[in-house]
Amino acid sequence: MEILKKKGYWIIGGVVVVLIGGGILGNQYMNSYLGNNVEIESVTSGTAAGSTEQAGTAVSADAVNGEWTIADTSNIYWSITTSRETVNFVDKSVAGSWTVDLNDPTAMSGQGTVQMAELDSGNAQRDEHLQTADFLDVATYPEAQFEAKSFTSLPTEWTEGEKVPVQMTGTMTVRGIEKEVTFDSEVVYSGGQLLLSGTTTVTFADFGLTNPHSVVLETENDIRVQLELVLTKA
Repeated sequence: MEILKKKGYWIIGGVVVVLIGGGILGNQYMNSYLGNNVEIESVTSGTAAGSTEQAGTAVSADAVNGEWTIADTSNIYWSITTSRETVNFVDKSVAGSWTVDLNDPTAMSGQGTVQMAELDSGNAQRDEHLQTADFLDVATYPEAQFEAKSFTSLPTEWTEGEKVPVQMTGTMTVRGIEKEVTFDSEVVYSGGQLLLSGTTTVTFADFGLTNPHSVVLETENDIRVQLELVLTKA
């Protein structure tokens, strides 16, 4: 990623840029090779959360309670900030299920998995390097997981298209290493779906990774993880 680059890898990239030249072509290469190519799309922002004709109408607890499945339109984003800019990676291979009980937060649960080989920064060479044993070791650990174990209380009365804040605490597992995290989130009931957007911050060290500072770029220690989930009734 900027996540997860050895010094040698970045040095090679820097040398190639120098060879190309410092003009427009060199800048274009730098932007493509080292820069951000992925824009984050939130499921609860803009018209996504209020596009139905029922927006503003009351939603019963029965409509929200029950078993939900993560739809294939869901995304997970991983973001790293370097000395140039923030670089985003998107993973569209999200699967899982959620149990919602507005009357009893202790009865709520959720779990999801992503295929780490599908992590995409818009730069195939960077993504392939990320999958190697030196970094995410996708061959050994093909999936990352999140299991939500506790939720803050949710209202029993909802409104179509209205954002409801919720915190989810659970366990994230990457490279076989578990880390307890809390996602600050908002969820919307819209058009018979639940739209959930949540973020948390972890570090390289949390999952046994070394911060990839190099002669080309410096990288902050934090990794921002963002859930953008669309859930449908099972």
